[in-house]
Amino acid sequence: MRFLVMVKASKDSEAGVMPKQKLLAEMGKFNEELVRAGVLLAAEGLQPTSKGKRVRFSGEKRTVIDGPFTETKELIAGFWLWQVRSMEEAVQWVKRCPNPHEGESEIEIRQVFELEDFGVELTPDLKERGERMREQMKKGSGK
Repeated sequence: MRFLVMVKASKDSEAGVMPKQKLLAEMGKFNEELVRAGVLLAAEGLQPTSKGKRVRFSGEKRTVIDGPFTETKELIAGFWLWQVRSMEEAVQWVKRCPNPHEGESEIEIRQVFELEDFGVELTPDLKERGERMREQMKKGSGK
């Protein structure tokens, strides 16, 4: 099972305040543990939303909205992609994580859909296309 583990933004992360060296070292150590355990698939921090954009869809219309975005508690400052056996295992890993911000922080865990989760709507042709795309992604995009 794969899980997206999202670090919620804070006022500091949205202001572009970089983490202190102590936190970088603690997170580095935690990420090394995840790698040794074979859990970590990806891990990235995100720039503040002031450098981002959103695209709103309404039928065929597309509207681009410039950041920054409000509601800091709903924004994401960074993420991991983990492969673990269960939600409970993901929770246990998060409990071991250093606090990502000074003061209060929140980390959200969401299971990633696998191809087979889409049931009968995923035709054999669509499944083959999805598997072929994943193989191409493993080889890299060449960028």
